[in-house]
Amino acid sequence: MTAVSVPIEHVLVLAAALFTIGLVGVLVRRNVIFLLMSLEIMMNACGLAFIAAGARWAEADGQIMYMLILALAAAEVAVGLGLVLQLQRRFNNLDIDAASELAG
Repeated sequence: MTAVSVPIEHVLVLAAALFTIGLVGVLVRRNVIFLLMSLEIMMNACGLAFIAAGARWAEADGQIMYMLILALAAAEVAVGLGLVLQLQRRFNNLDIDAASELAG
C-alpha cells in the first residue's frame, strides 16, 4: 500500500474553517458550555495547523506543540467545569453574563 498525502493547503483551509466556526461560537453564544466548546474547537484548529506544518517540514515541533495544546485544553476543562458548577449552583442558569457577579 502506498501512503496518500493530503496537500497542506487543504489541511490549513480546514483548520481555518474550524477556527472560524469556533470564533463565531465564542462571539455569538452566551451559554458557558457552548463557549467552552467553541474554545476547544479553536484550540483543535490550531493544533491541526501545527501538525500539518510539522508534517510538511518533517519536524516533530508540530506534534510537541499539539501536546502542549492538549495540556492547555485539559486545564481549561478543569477550570471550566468548576465555573459551570458554581454558575449553576448560585444562579440556576449558565449565562456568561452571570459570571460577572461572581467574586473571588
